Amino acid sequence: MRITGGKARGIQLAAPKGRATRPATDQIREAVFSYLGPRVEGAHIADCFAGTGAYGLEALSRGASGGLFVENSSEVVTCLRKNLAAVAKSCGLETTENWQVLAQKVYALNATHGPFDLVFIDPPYAMIESKMQTILSENIAPITAPDGCICLELPGNLDLEFPGWECIRRLGKSGKDKPSVAVYQRRRA
Repeated sequence: MRITGGKARGIQLAAPKGRATRPATDQIREAVFSYLGPRVEGAHIADCFAGTGAYGLEALSRGASGGLFVENSSEVVTCLRKNLAAVAKSCGLETTENWQVLAQKVYALNATHGPFDLVFIDPPYAMIESKMQTILSENIAPITAPDGCICLELPGNLDLEFPGWECIRRLGKSGKDKPSVAVYQRRRA
């Protein structure tokens, strides 16, 4: 797993041993960032269920100005911090003060943490159908800027609708357990 574009292109990302994470594939991240294009430059981002930080670090490499990584596993947070340091160094940043790692559950997020222009969500697939409606309405919507986008990774055979939001693009493969990303924005009145 590596950074696919920007200043840190090619930097390898470390992942903890075992099944503690299911990192976003290089191919799906390339598709997401190709679609987002210039929206990333200067954006303030949140990477929820961050794991290795692949989505947020890809945004950093491509010019995002700052953001927040949210991950609750202490073992994974240690790995994420190392990845952040490596990517920041490769990008020529002297400090990561605009990039915060929050070692807590996504359920603790509220409006004081935002607003974010881009929110990446890569949750465990097993919880998406049962919990994502609540997480999006109570924790993600309040931190998303009015014209912001939410990029939700989910199995390709699953379609989710959220009140007040519309899916403006679907990227990736269809099929059970095939990674895909649904890009949402607030529904226009």
